[in-house]
Formats: sequence, structure tokens, C-alpha cells
Amino acid sequence: QVQLVESGGGLVQAGGSLRLSCAASGNSFNIKIMGWYRQAPGKQRELVASIASGGSTDYADSVKGRFAISRDNAKNTVYLQMNSLKPEDTAIYYCNLKRLGGQFWGQGTQVTVSS
Repeated sequence: QVQLVESGGGLVQAGGSLRLSCAASGNSFNIKIMGWYRQAPGKQRELVASIASGGSTDYADSVKGRFAISRDNAKNTVYLQMNSLKPEDTAIYYCNLKRLGGQFWGQGTQVTVSS
């Protein structure tokens, strides 16, 4: 099993910044991709950003140029730096890990952006 522990969510004003962290522990070898998804009330969960083991990244169009994902392979930790936050970024953010054998989710961390 893999455990994902997220931190860094909170309340911020529009235009502000937050940094999310997600640490993986347990049986986390052969990690392929780590990433962040979000789910706003009444909406489907969507991909925000992901980073593969080789370092290639993928971003949702809505966050390109504002968010940056990074990864510390030695610590099995992924980060999401969120700048120029907008009220529409308000959601629960979930860490995701994909490896051989399946994928795993964190418990989610709330990000609220006030206007």
C-alpha cells in the first residue's frame, strides 16, 4: 500500500500564492507519475498538473503560467506552487500517484481563494 499525505492548503486572497506538498510513503517504488487533481463543488475531478518520473510535466490549460509542479524523487514528494490564484481555483486538491499495479489518492486539502 501507498500512503499520500498532503499539506499546504488554506485560505488566500485572489492574486496570492500557496504551495501544496504531498509525501508518499509505504510501498511507493516504481512510481510513474505524481500529480494533483482538484474538485470544486458540483464539478468533476480534473487534472491540475502532473510530473512523470523522468521530469516531463503536464498542466491544465486553466493553470498554465500560474502553477508549477515539481518533484523530489529522493523524498517521494511532489509540490505544487500556485501563484496568481483566482476564486475559480477554489477546490479540494488531491494528490495522485500512479505506479505499476495501480494508482493512489491522498485525502485532499482545501484551497479557498477569496475575491
